[in-house]
Amino acid sequence: MNKIKVEASEHGNQNEAESQLLDLAKSQAQGISDEDIKAHIPDIPITELVAIINKCLSKGTLELFKKNGKPYYKYKNPSKKSTPKGTDNEEKVVYKIIEEAGNIGIWIRAIRVASNLNAIQLNKVVKSLETKKLIKAVKSVSESKKKVYMLYDLEPDRSVTGGSWYQGHDFESEFVDVLNQQCHRFLVEKWEEAKKFGGGPLLVKNRSYATASDVHKFISELGISKVSLTVDDIESILYTVVLDNNAERIVATNGSYLYKAVNRFISATGLVQASCGICPLANRCADTGLVNPKACTYFTDWLNQ
Repeated sequence: MNKIKVEASEHGNQNEAESQLLDLAKSQAQGISDEDIKAHIPDIPITELVAIINKCLSKGTLELFKKNGKPYYKYKNPSKKSTPKGTDNEEKVVYKIIEEAGNIGIWIRAIRVASNLNAIQLNKVVKSLETKKLIKAVKSVSESKKKVYMLYDLEPDRSVTGGSWYQGHDFESEFVDVLNQQCHRFLVEKWEEAKKFGGGPLLVKNRSYATASDVHKFISELGISKVSLTVDDIESILYTVVLDNNAERIVATNGSYLYKAVNRFISATGLVQASCGICPLANRCADTGLVNPKACTYFTDWLNQ
């Protein structure tokens, strides 16, 4: 009897967790991540949570898609048919193939292979679905001459659009350079501010570190971007600052990255850059003789730099 009560209690907890999960998904039209689920339903063990998610996926109340390379879940009304009304059998087949591709999209050639339709039939079906605003064509930054097809209401994945750094199919190098400079400026100002407070080199160093969220807030307040940038966007820009030797990056205790401005590497002095340092005949070089500085073309080129 007690065992039956325990099982009933566990079943009730799972139903409650499933209800909470679906309510959370309904409230977030753009989808929810694993982190969102763990934050809102912390009392359920991860193994049970995975089972509940899989149950919702199999029942059709959740659908899985990828966003920024991570799995996301979106609420799906189970009573809503996956193939809309007013479509014939061929359109239903193509619609289903495109639906399964998610926000990554699918090439027309892959649709043709999966649907077993000839090119003329397929073009007619695709045009009909586009006219009905059930699907849309999106140009991929990786293949500028090709298009991928996805459902009309889906937001294309960053791997398709290139994210914030692309305008159409053109990489916005000037925009990236401006962001790089402003991110570096923020780190420098934070470093300078830390030095004003004093307290010893270790304390100054610790106060100089900033998170990507700190920099994101600064960039957002500047208003230099016409597009909405995410913290991940700023994280990628900060990494370019690190690669330029203008900042260093360390891992914080919570696993996130911290950034601090640094002095650039000291450039080599002129004498070190001279060709004499790597010359295999340097030990035979003298004021007179065949090997001498006056007759050395490499030494002359270095002096004329």
